[in-house]
Amino acid sequence: MPTITLTPDQLDRQAARLHDTEAWQQIVAGWDITTPEPVRPVSPDSAPHPPDRHPADWRDLLSVPVDQLIADSVRTLPPAPPRERPLPGRLGAILPDRLHAWRRIGQPELRPSTHLAYARQILTEWGWQNTPYRLRNARGARCICGALLTAHRLGYGSLDTVDRAGAWLIAELRSQGWTDLIGPWNRHPSRTASDALALLDATIRRASFAGH
Repeated sequence: MPTITLTPDQLDRQAARLHDTEAWQQIVAGWDITTPEPVRPVSPDSAPHPPDRHPADWRDLLSVPVDQLIADSVRTLPPAPPRERPLPGRLGAILPDRLHAWRRIGQPELRPSTHLAYARQILTEWGWQNTPYRLRNARGARCICGALLTAHRLGYGSLDTVDRAGAWLIAELRSQGWTDLIGPWNRHPSRTASDALALLDATIRRASFAGH
């Protein structure tokens, strides 16, 4: 299995290029607008209300059988979350990521929002760092892009998922008025670990609401 040599800087630039494409702008546009409920036409030959039922009876509002409503609702439910696997311990945070490559074997693809959630778990359990801007520091703490890459190397999502997760991060930063890349935001002198986790939380919500 080849060693992944992608760096946080490279990921940052790739995510920015993806975010700036017309196709991605169409994805992020209107992410917070819910789909309107379909309006079902009322049949003109509907039977009048039986005399023993009140006109406002909820059953009179149904234009389809109840079992069909249940089936439609079940189909719209989100898929079950992937089986959670605990992160390696503190020693795992310090070891080179290539030693965790075996964890990728047989792992399914993930949505970007799920990948971001694993990156958040890495920052929470292994620590966040903002200087110098690299994959991790000597204690194993990661920057945000480093956490995205580490999540991939631990088996959570493909490199394409990493790029899309980064693009969602940039979309969230743009909504907050930040026009630069993720790295400069992460290493800003006033940045804190709480800021980093809050950014991930907001991005997870944004991507989830968009179905990603």
